[in-house]
Amino acid sequence: MCQLLGMNCNVPTDIVFSFTGFATRGGRTDVHHDGWGIAFFEGAGVRHFVDHAAAVASPVADLIKRWPIKSKNVIAHIRKATQGRIALENCHPFVRELWGRYWVFAHNGDLKDFKPELNGAFQPVGNTDSEMAFCYLLQEMRRRFGGTPPGLPELTSALRELTGAIAAHGAFNMMLSDGSALFAHCSTNLHYIVRKHPFATAKLSDEDMTVDFSQVTTPNDRVAVIVTAPLTDNETWTQFGQGEMKVFVEGEPVAL
Repeated sequence: MCQLLGMNCNVPTDIVFSFTGFATRGGRTDVHHDGWGIAFFEGAGVRHFVDHAAAVASPVADLIKRWPIKSKNVIAHIRKATQGRIALENCHPFVRELWGRYWVFAHNGDLKDFKPELNGAFQPVGNTDSEMAFCYLLQEMRRRFGGTPPGLPELTSALRELTGAIAAHGAFNMMLSDGSALFAHCSTNLHYIVRKHPFATAKLSDEDMTVDFSQVTTPNDRVAVIVTAPLTDNETWTQFGQGEMKVFVEGEPVAL
């Protein structure tokens, strides 16, 4: 299956270190070679990059490794196709508008017999179960709350119910963000770490790369990184429980 990477911070931060290790799994240290993508929130906008080439062979991925784009919310994905052909329209993350702001979504898993009735407000462009699930989530969010976005507790409650229903059809590890919070649901495998003061040195497990975060941060910075499998081999990562959804705001999980 695919792999997911997300970042949620209290100040705009670049994801170069984490993405460098993550992208290596897209065809070199792992078999996720059927495309990749990444989306960065910047104010009300989203920088969105996708490529149907393997991340290790993509010039666009090389650009992301060299370009320290700063964002408070980032979602990335490397694909191992289970449903849908290898094509640009089937590369995650997917982006749609709801309530006058962009939503970004990526999924790792395989949904069987998942054929929800879509009413036309949101329709897939490609032919993956993932994009269909995203369209269904947005449709149901609009149906429940109309044209007025709910508060975070109400939205979280609705998403927990909806993700649980979708996960009944198979593995549904997913990340979703509107730029203010990052929602992560685990069916099989997700891990996270919160880096904050006092910062330490981290070493990637997939690349020969080390960063001393104390040299590139301030004492007030806080960064949560969420990923399918831990990216470093000298830090302690926390594993999600199966069926668990966490909400990250300002660089840490919040209880809702």
